[in-house]
Amino acid sequence: MTRSASLRILGPVLLAACAMTSQARAQAPATTMNGILVGPNQMTLYVFDKDAAGSGKSVCNGGCATNWPPLMAAAGDTASGDWSVITRDDGSKQWAYKGRPLYYWVKDAKPGDKTGDGFLNNAWHAAKP
Repeated sequence: MTRSASLRILGPVLLAACAMTSQARAQAPATTMNGILVGPNQMTLYVFDKDAAGSGKSVCNGGCATNWPPLMAAAGDTASGDWSVITRDDGSKQWAYKGRPLYYWVKDAKPGDKTGDGFLNNAWHAAKP
């Protein structure tokens, strides 16, 4: 009797916890600050002109990804609206906005820095919503 009473009480609580986890995974991985997309750490996010929008691929791998770390997605993260998850060459997951993979720039030292904007013959740009 005690076991079934516990299940009746805990069942809705466990379902609510699962629903909250699913909602958290569906939330956008970035926000906007001063008209620029920023990651959860409030650092500027960038897009790369050599990435073909909507291709589901990033061309920034190896040494490129060392300087331009991807905005990584967790295994359970799901796409929603303008946000999608792409699979990188190494099998890891990366967030994309409107089909364009998102990256940080290692030389940005603090939130609000945009030192990568226009880098490499204007191939890198601060991501805008």
